[in-house]
Amino acid sequence: MKVTEHIARANGKTLFSVEILPPLKGKSIQSIYNILDPIMEFKPAFIDVTYHREEYVYKKRENGLLEKFSMRKRPGTVAICSAIINHYNVDTVPHIICGGFSREETENALIDLHFLNIDNVLLLRGDAIKSEPVFEAHPLGHRYAIDLVKQVANMNTGKYLDEELQDVTPTNFCIGVAAYPEKHFEAPNLTTDMRWLKSKIEAGAEYLVTQMFFDNSKYFAFVEKCKEMGINVPIIPGLKPITTRKQLTSLPKAFHVDIPQELIDRIEACKTDADVKSEGIQWCVEQSKELMKAGAPCLHYYTMSNAEIRVPSRMPSMVPMVSSEMMAASTTRLMSLP
Repeated sequence: MKVTEHIARANGKTLFSVEILPPLKGKSIQSIYNILDPIMEFKPAFIDVTYHREEYVYKKRENGLLEKFSMRKRPGTVAICSAIINHYNVDTVPHIICGGFSREETENALIDLHFLNIDNVLLLRGDAIKSEPVFEAHPLGHRYAIDLVKQVANMNTGKYLDEELQDVTPTNFCIGVAAYPEKHFEAPNLTTDMRWLKSKIEAGAEYLVTQMFFDNSKYFAFVEKCKEMGINVPIIPGLKPITTRKQLTSLPKAFHVDIPQELIDRIEACKTDADVKSEGIQWCVEQSKELMKAGAPCLHYYTMSNAEIRVPSRMPSMVPMVSSEMMAASTTRLMSLP
């Protein structure tokens, strides 16, 4: 079922969804099940699975020269989506990114998803790899997320890259894209960022998922500005509880988000690490309650398998990480509310 269909059938009730990373290369699918098992009792409407582009490593050869190798540390997004559907009977949303992929490789991945009856995609540009100061597109790929949107929208009308194909079967993907209530860090201002966002909607995007935020007023203001600009698709807020004191500085650096002073004060007043986690979860629960009361279509929680938060200096903007145990704890509190 499409994300937009889930939202329509909910009849105004707020749904919830989670986002996971594929396991590191060499790990088993059981590592994913271990993450999701404690969450599934709360019946997420759908599960996002991130996609990671290649990284480059250099290996020294016997002649003393360095040879460049391309590798993906977290492969398997398409297969993981299929495994989750079969194991849990829940819809999945694979992420498709521009970076590292040609248009033909993207089309082939979409065909595989179509064969598997996966009918949702979240389309993202992706971030630069560590060895690049700025994002570099594949020579035969897309530079911007809107180009991905156009490619998928074309396939939904039966238009493939090979225009000579006969009797083609159109795909039927529900297209989601990212949104930034505090603007994308590369945009000169929020208005410009939202104009680009509107162009993605006009190209075929059907719903939005926001970057994490910790101040609901920014989400509400963003929703109102979207309405003023004629953006009338569902806008799903992205959430993540703070669980370590270090995140007060690392999260703004990695994700270009502001943290409210009240939350900073509450975290800094904590005496133990356990208190910090508890306070961070409580703030996330309070955010969730207010968003539900305001009629948010779905609450999207960013999760990962490790118990401790890790925020690298360069992390994909739509791949925040939080422990599954924290997700389960905050969801338990939220679902127990009257």
